[in-house]
Amino acid sequence: MTVQAAQSSDATATPDPADPSPRTLAGASRERRDLVTGTVMEEARLIRFVAGPDGVVVPDLARKLPGRGLWVAADRASVETATRKSLFARAAKQRLTAPTDLATQVEGLLMRRMLAGLGLARKAGELTTGFEKVLSAVASGKAAFLVEALDGAADGRRKIFGAFHRSARPPKVIGLFSSEEMGLALGGENVIHTAFLAGRGAERWASDARRLGGFRPLFPESWREEP
Repeated sequence: MTVQAAQSSDATATPDPADPSPRTLAGASRERRDLVTGTVMEEARLIRFVAGPDGVVVPDLARKLPGRGLWVAADRASVETATRKSLFARAAKQRLTAPTDLATQVEGLLMRRMLAGLGLARKAGELTTGFEKVLSAVASGKAAFLVEALDGAADGRRKIFGAFHRSARPPKVIGLFSSEEMGLALGGENVIHTAFLAGRGAERWASDARRLGGFRPLFPESWREEP
């Protein structure tokens, strides 16, 4: 089964970054208005920004910084539009500067949040690593996410993808990090295969994955058709 087919076979287990339905704990939160389109959305579909003390727009992915929140849909085009048209200053009714690379900053921050989330999940016992354990977690339907290193061997990846057809709930595939980055996040040697087990931690991680999906693909396009 290809990655593309597996990802479309179970909508509940494979959240779509463009899907408006709030499937996570974070997605069941309050609604806010996107300052670009005026559309009201759940917070989980938006990025919060605030005015920094120096008058520069600052991303607030954790939604904890003080000040009035300036909310923009979680996708590159929306953040770039808000930056280009000075919509942050207009919404805040004050002089604000938005960095030209603001959308790229948000992407990088989301990447770091997801790596940090892997480390927290490991400590909580919500991750499984190693080829055989990950293969078992995928086949049994216990994995919410299959996190594969970008530099992992295609043969091992294909074997794990082959277990998707045996699973009632194929996992969402994430291919964003190198084996070195994953190893550093998990406190060990280079890591190739990781399964993020279904549960509350995976639900929280899904919120960041969905937002990041608006800024970049969650795995290489070439993986979609790997036999």
